[in-house]
Amino acid sequence: MTTRQADVIIVGGGIMGSATAFFLRQRGRSVILLERGLLGQQASGTNFGNVRRQGRFLPQLPLANRSLDIWRRLPQLIGEDVEFLASGHIRVCYGQDRVGMLEEYALAARTYGLDLEMFAGERMRARFPFLGPEVGAASYSPLDGHANPRLAAPAFGRAAAKNGAQIFENTEVEAISKQGDDFLVSATDGRLFKAPAMLVAAGAWADKLCLQFDEPVDLVARGPQMGVTEPVPYGLKTVVGVSSPRDEEILYFRQIPRGNIIFGGGGRGPAYPDLRRAYVMPKNTLNQLRQLRRLAPALANLNVIRVWSGIESYMPDDLPVMGPSARVSGLHYAFGFCGHGFQLGPGVGDVMAELIDTGLTTTPIEPFSISRFSKQKAVQAESVLDRFAEQE
Repeated sequence: MTTRQADVIIVGGGIMGSATAFFLRQRGRSVILLERGLLGQQASGTNFGNVRRQGRFLPQLPLANRSLDIWRRLPQLIGEDVEFLASGHIRVCYGQDRVGMLEEYALAARTYGLDLEMFAGERMRARFPFLGPEVGAASYSPLDGHANPRLAAPAFGRAAAKNGAQIFENTEVEAISKQGDDFLVSATDGRLFKAPAMLVAAGAWADKLCLQFDEPVDLVARGPQMGVTEPVPYGLKTVVGVSSPRDEEILYFRQIPRGNIIFGGGGRGPAYPDLRRAYVMPKNTLNQLRQLRRLAPALANLNVIRVWSGIESYMPDDLPVMGPSARVSGLHYAFGFCGHGFQLGPGVGDVMAELIDTGLTTTPIEPFSISRFSKQKAVQAESVLDRFAEQE
């Protein structure tokens, strides 16, 4: 059987992998992208569609800013409209307990180029009259917005293919090894692929591939709890999200121009990567509807027409794995975005293409290195030894 070759092999055809394939072709690198199902079928296509920067881990904002710049020129860049709207995003809190936290975040975010405007009292009611009486304050990001997750990853994949990338859907990876200077990837149907550089962007399936290179990670698969209502007249252009220490209070919603209200949050459901299945828990949907009524009372009586879930990957510190391998030259990772990777997708693709092509990136990504897990294990081991020494 003929072995297909390229400069780079990407495993995983979500928005991270598809965007990386596109930007690698922009840099003249030949690319093979392997996807076990269809492009954007899992987390990249089943998420809420938030294109938000606020509320992120502050050192992640340079990456989010780079990504937003790409979102804003996406139709010209890839030749397709993925329904991105810079409609604004508000992050609200109930009562007064977390107002200080929102204000502190807004102040700190300015140093990263994110300008947020605080609203409270009558000024907030005048600007966002749909908010419920319990809402105490709102942090507004005017340049953030939303897009259609079902369109984004496939659009990047098509653009990459038009520029010469080799895209292989319904191709399940069985094993990866490094032989000399090249990575050899074998699919379950016997096909072979070869390249001197590799990117693992396989979402909830990435931990098994990392393990083949002795870089284990504590990845957990979970299912977002999503729903959509019947259409009503379009009027709520701003994306809304709740900041709360109580998971059951967290809710986000947005209205699309067709009139439907898309909502999510308030817990996650079970997900089974081996079965490619994730499930919505009815209790979560019922709680979301209660929270929606509390957050925006005018939406209380809408009919829900569909609920869904997907398979997302979560890391123990709620940060992604992104960057080069700590053990194997030529190997790179971009996975584990913990339910907040959609906005980052184009920026991740651009950064990873830059990193693979040049060995460096102008956007800092050090906090996301896979090496942090081996360091954590070393610290834990030292702590155990110290305790034994004290007992002796």
